[in-house]
This record gives sequence, C-alpha cells and structure tokens, in this order.
Amino acid sequence: MHPLLSVSAVSSWTWTLDEDLRFWADAGIDHVGLSFRKLEEAGLDAATARLRDAGVRVSNIVELGWWDLADPSTIPAQQDRLLQAVEVASVLSCPVLVLTTGPAHGLHWDEACEALGDALVSTLRSAQEKRVRVCLENTSPLRLDLSFCTTARDGVDLARRTGTGLCLEVNSCFAERDLEWTIAMGADVLAHVQLNDFVIGSLCTPDRAVPGDGQIPLRAIVATVLAAGYEGAFELELVGPRIEAEGYASAITRGVEHLEAMLGEILGQPIP
Repeated sequence: MHPLLSVSAVSSWTWTLDEDLRFWADAGIDHVGLSFRKLEEAGLDAATARLRDAGVRVSNIVELGWWDLADPSTIPAQQDRLLQAVEVASVLSCPVLVLTTGPAHGLHWDEACEALGDALVSTLRSAQEKRVRVCLENTSPLRLDLSFCTTARDGVDLARRTGTGLCLEVNSCFAERDLEWTIAMGADVLAHVQLNDFVIGSLCTPDRAVPGDGQIPLRAIVATVLAAGYEGAFELELVGPRIEAEGYASAITRGVEHLEAMLGEILGQPIP
C-alpha cells in the first residue's frame, strides 16, 4: 500500500471494528483512518488494544460527533468526548483528529466562529500537550446540520481563527473557484486530505463515488496539494448509496488501486 494513502473506516460504514480489522488484514491495508463511533461501540480500551496489536498506522480519527453552537448546554458533553478522543489518538500515535464544526443555526458566521473557538479551548490545550492536531472539515452546504463551514476557503480562515488545521474534503470543494490558489495560500493549515469522487447529476448527499468513477479532477487536486508542501495522508473516504450497492470490499479495493496508481504517477514512483 502506498505510504501516503490511508483507508477510512467510514468507507465500511455498517461494519464493526472487528470486521474492519479482518478486511484490512486480508486486503493488505496497513494505514487507516478510524471511526470514533466504532471505537466507542467496541469499547475504547478494548478497541485501542486491538488496534495496537494489529500493527496498523493510524492517519486520523473521524466521527467525533458535534455540538450545537447555538445551544451552550450541548457543549460540555462533547468537550468530554473530544478529550477522550485526544487520549486515544495519543496512545495510537495518530496525528490528526477531524471534526465538523456543529450546526450554527441562527448565529452569524463570525458569531459561530467565536463560539467554536471558545468550545475548542480545552480540546486544543490537551491536543497540543499530546502532539495531536485538531482539524476542521469543510462540508457540503446541504449538511448545515453538521457544519457552518462549507468551502475550503472558509475552512482556511476558520482554521486560522480557531488555531486548528483544515481537513480538505474534495467532494465538498472540488468545484470552488480558484481552488488551487486556496490550497497554496492555506498550506500552513492543511492537516488532512480526504479523497473520493462525485458523479455530476446526483441530487442526494452523501453520494460519494469510487475514485475514477466520477468527474472530480483528483489528479490535479492531489498534485496541487503535494506542490504546496503537504506531507500528510491522503485518505480514501467513501460513503453513500453507490458504495452500499457495490459492496465495501470491492469499492475500497478499486479506490485504493486507483489512488495508488495516481500517487505513483504524480510522484514518479512505482506502485508498491
């Protein structure tokens, strides 16, 4: 498996951690992104031990939940959950936590940004001590229940204002104007990259496709990210009806093969 490529546990949405571990071992996948939801379902201590025994590298942890930024009563419980995630990341030598901002409802963008920064203080303090980077993902504007950050350019600004990093989710930003400029000028906060594809004409979300099956200019985006000096992981994260219909094993295998070939071509390296 290409050392820069990882596979997200979100790509096998309904599988348990045990099922993920069996598939990863059989498929030769040794660099993975974890779902905190699945770790909680398996028991955090037991799940952490299983992953250490499996010898996989962990690129990031996602599915960390969210708070309602317009409802302060939702924040303390989520802060506790994020502190648990920081501890797990530290034990597993995981460099990145990927969060969504949570919904802002009636808050203006700047008000939501300020509320988010305040809510993240304890998490960022703990993460800095544990050498874990917290980053925020840009999401689809159809998912305002998850986030008020719906563009990569806003993600760069938000990361700088909150002291976090940016997770570049290509499915949510590939059609943005001057994305190459945004990536270059935001290189200092770029902490993680999620790759998948999109078939133009789809009217549902999430509806990600296996890389190579859609119209996202993945090669150009990946090349731009690498040219900006990015040294982190490129994570295959698949979710939606196309993936469910094909089956996780097939979709993930095809996605890995496509991205390995792409990275090898861009970097002038043979496929491992």
